[in-house]
Amino acid sequence: MAGPLSHIRVLDLSRIMAGPWSGQILADLGADVIKVERAGEGDDTRKWGPPWATDANGEPTREAGYYLSVNRGKRSITADLSDPADQQMLRDLAKHCDIVLENFKVGTLQRYGLGPEDLHAVNPRLIYCSVTGFGQDGPRAADVAYDFMIQAMGGLMSVTGAPDAEPGGGPQKVGVPIIDIMTGMYATVAVLAALARREQSGEGEYIDLAMLDVATAMLANQGMNHLLSGKVPTRAGNRHPNIQPQDVFAVADGHIVLAVGNDEQFRRFAACLGEPGWADDPDYATNAARVRNLARLHPMISERFLSQPLAHWLHALGQAKVPCGPINTVPMVFDEPQIRHRGMLRDLPHPLLGSLRQVVSPLRFSKAPLDYRASAPLLGQHDAEVRAEFGLRPLGETGEDRA
Repeated sequence: MAGPLSHIRVLDLSRIMAGPWSGQILADLGADVIKVERAGEGDDTRKWGPPWATDANGEPTREAGYYLSVNRGKRSITADLSDPADQQMLRDLAKHCDIVLENFKVGTLQRYGLGPEDLHAVNPRLIYCSVTGFGQDGPRAADVAYDFMIQAMGGLMSVTGAPDAEPGGGPQKVGVPIIDIMTGMYATVAVLAALARREQSGEGEYIDLAMLDVATAMLANQGMNHLLSGKVPTRAGNRHPNIQPQDVFAVADGHIVLAVGNDEQFRRFAACLGEPGWADDPDYATNAARVRNLARLHPMISERFLSQPLAHWLHALGQAKVPCGPINTVPMVFDEPQIRHRGMLRDLPHPLLGSLRQVVSPLRFSKAPLDYRASAPLLGQHDAEVRAEFGLRPLGETGEDRA
């Protein structure tokens, strides 16, 4: 099996998005990720459609796009966590794993004998990562959380969207579940760091990861701007709070995104607009001056952009090495020649659909290339395979496990 983590096995007890996103990254990297789902029900996202995938005859299935986007390359088994025999089966399976991912409410898995203490007792080298909305302690530890509410509570929506005074103004969430995704990314970084430490110490680890903590960390420059200035960051639409000019501008036949990042780029940009003198004007020559005087600079840039169509500006600014781009729709992204060249869309085998086109990992390795084995699994697709592989109780058999 290819990939830099082909020697690692993951017991993925998570569902929805944040935990499964981490599991999918690990699967892409070559890890054997065994996804445990509720018997007869499966991951909640299996029901989050439409859209549903269609089979070879064009008939709709019950394979939801949401589920398919976050469970690529895993093996699926089913378990009833309230069944003592299935609890024992999972403890036995944990003996063979390196990582556990879970995102149950605080204390839930402990009630079933599947908490970190329980699984470390059978496998002291295990890396156990718990993902929750608010962490394992604190006044809101027991509360349920979803991405949308954490985008709000973590301050992201206070700096996303147009200003209140502008048409369409008001708080906006990001168009993808960005807190879930970034929590999954942080979870992946954490478990890989713990694996690296285990190589030195031989010890397992317990990781407590909270979505609200992630959202707070993601405030990044906006958070530090407030800590330094005492000012409350506000929604500025597409305008960057620290670097100018960076915004969406109307052109003769649409819109362009401009992302000038330094003074030399601004000099080339001003020349493209036929205003080379701007780069020598002390009101605009430096980034700090442009940020201070944006109220005067922005209308002048807007006026110049309206004089030509998008194709003209993309060519002229591209030739001048000024960062800019069109605002692509999702289909336009998938048709982008650079994306096609990089192989970001692949047709992956699927047991019900034959094959399914998916967006794959952006990670590229020269010595351990990623091998995309399959799309997301059917519910319980690998029950018999996994149970036989590790000598566990066959599905439907009563009594204690044999291993």
